[in-house]
Amino acid sequence: MLSIVFKTLIKYSSMLFNALVVCLCVILPAQALFVSPPKDPIPLIKEIFPNQTHISDKVAAKEGEPLVWTIYGNKESKNDEVLGYAFETNDLARIPAYSGEPVNMLVAIDSKGVYLAAKVLEHHEPIILAGIPETKLHAFADQYNGLHVSDRLKVGGNQTEGIVHIDGLSGATVTVMVMNVAIVKAAKLVAISLGIISTSQEAIQPMGTIYPDVYEKSDWTMLTGNGAIRKLYLNRKTVDEAFVGTDAEHVNEASAEQKQDLFAEIYFAQVDIPTIGRNLLGDSEYQYLLSTLKTDEHAIVLMGVGYSFKGSGYVRGAIFDRIQILQTGNAFAFRDLDHSRLPDIYIDGAPEFKERSIFIIREHHEFNPASDWQLELLVRRQTGPLESIFTSFKGDYHTLDHYVDRPALIMPEPLFDEGRSLAQQVWQEKNAEVVILIILLVIVVMSLFFQDILVRHPTFMHNFRHLFLIITVVFIGWSWGGQLSVVNAFTFLQAFMSDFSWDLFLLDPVIFILWGAAAVTMILWGRAVYCGWLCPFGALQELMNIFARYIKIPQFELPWAVHERLWAIKYLILLALFGLSMESLALAEQFSEVEPFKTTFLLKFDRQWPFVLYASVLLIINIFNRKFFCRYLCPLGAALSTSNSIRLFSWLRRRPECGQPCKTCAKECEIQAIDPDGVINMRECHYCLDCQVTYFNEKKCPPLKKLARKKAKYKETAIPAVNVA
Repeated sequence: MLSIVFKTLIKYSSMLFNALVVCLCVILPAQALFVSPPKDPIPLIKEIFPNQTHISDKVAAKEGEPLVWTIYGNKESKNDEVLGYAFETNDLARIPAYSGEPVNMLVAIDSKGVYLAAKVLEHHEPIILAGIPETKLHAFADQYNGLHVSDRLKVGGNQTEGIVHIDGLSGATVTVMVMNVAIVKAAKLVAISLGIISTSQEAIQPMGTIYPDVYEKSDWTMLTGNGAIRKLYLNRKTVDEAFVGTDAEHVNEASAEQKQDLFAEIYFAQVDIPTIGRNLLGDSEYQYLLSTLKTDEHAIVLMGVGYSFKGSGYVRGAIFDRIQILQTGNAFAFRDLDHSRLPDIYIDGAPEFKERSIFIIREHHEFNPASDWQLELLVRRQTGPLESIFTSFKGDYHTLDHYVDRPALIMPEPLFDEGRSLAQQVWQEKNAEVVILIILLVIVVMSLFFQDILVRHPTFMHNFRHLFLIITVVFIGWSWGGQLSVVNAFTFLQAFMSDFSWDLFLLDPVIFILWGAAAVTMILWGRAVYCGWLCPFGALQELMNIFARYIKIPQFELPWAVHERLWAIKYLILLALFGLSMESLALAEQFSEVEPFKTTFLLKFDRQWPFVLYASVLLIINIFNRKFFCRYLCPLGAALSTSNSIRLFSWLRRRPECGQPCKTCAKECEIQAIDPDGVINMRECHYCLDCQVTYFNEKKCPPLKKLARKKAKYKETAIPAVNVA
């Protein structure tokens, strides 16, 4: 007999060892492909700036300012000029990511603050080290190209006005959110130090509407005096000074006697406002103008002498290149179809003008009559047959309050929320997931408290459990990425032994809550509750095996002598990973791919074929042997089972007959967590409650059946009581 057991043990151990060797041979070469050593930023800077001639040392212009590289180059000119700037996020915004270490990015901007590139220099993120292809990471970083450092950027979420939304990265949401905050924060600090942007942000003025019935009879003096009609005035001296230091400094320069002479005088106003339009144009012309305006279109009037705002070079079909309108960061010019000549004005006291024009502001410009705007006049001077230099002058316009319905200002969110931590922002955005997950946890705990009632109704109990496992797979696993990993435990230990901060672990609310739930249930009931109810990969395996049994796929179970020895494999894997984590957390993260969790749930099988093959093999084995991975290979399960010695409750009921002579529960336990002597091994139990269903079932439990037969026999042989008169 011992010989047979020994041969069987050798047979199955050899098969398992060969399978593990094959898996390691497949996985380990793949691991080596994704190690991310620190990169030298200089070659990347040269790649981003192909026309660079030299790169300055990474220095700050002033003490206390951020460290930046300044990139110079020859850009169609004889002299070198600044092409842009580059900096590392670790120098400016060291924000810990999921691994506990920051992701160091090289960020490049041009001299106007436009992002040119964002490149990863170094990271320790397990999901990127051995999960997400480099191409996807590059695609995420490429979204910054062309954006401005003053843009308000946000990863994922619903579209929000005034915010640029960047697509996230499946399976690495927390990582890319941290990367985004680091990039934006560092870029803002650099841009402020270089004077590209100011430290303040303007409030947002919601769209306003013109009061159509507000009108008062006015003359020229009244409208220019109260600011309804504004003036841009330039003399020759002002224009000459604007060209000082340029190649056009002495071109068309005024003589000393001409310095105070008029160069340009332009009056401008929003003419679709009733008080302005009706007084300037007359009632009939004003009504005709309104009839030509489409919804959300507006009109301005320009009247001037001196330098022409239309320009002598204007041709039909072209753009008026001497004027444009500026409002809240937008600038737009007018085409010929937007223009009409104004023959005359009828307001009392108006001076004579050389030019009078009405320009239509089209709907697509999204002009807001409630917001301040500027008229910009461009003055150009020729420096050669084809070369010219221009400068511009601006006139401000503020619509009077009693002409327009002006909603209250909206103060914008900062470029990065300095009042709230990133963790607080993440929790606020994941309110729905947090609430639903807490409800699910309450349901699990209540089910355990009332387990003795549930198990007396086997059909309801099984249907309830199967439904909960489906929710665990679909929502906790695939939708929320809430799959715990032994890597989380190693990260916690590393942080605990160094500079511990809760912010690191609060970055992912779902993972944080699940770890909290696992900790509480381990103290109360042991590892069984998480592994049996809340682990997405465990739930997926169980559901697949239930379906396999339903369609009569044959099952195989290892002999007990082999089974109880194979338990040790997962503990050996845990010890090996723990030892690696003491030497190098990054190395431990790579070898933790023995867990197929990232492949299955975080990346949804969208990764390199060795990982997909490994996860698929484990799931296929599970079809024939329930929870094969959980039983023999899972290092997370091994780590959680260490709490068995401190658990407070033991609510799984047993009878003296369990094990000797009755072995019904042991045979029915589909993960072989019941010893031959009838004792439930809580280090291996997954709390499916099947044994408790049998325990209370008089038709399945042999001791109950025996007791039922005795009761029936007693009733049959009992002597009826004699009624004594």
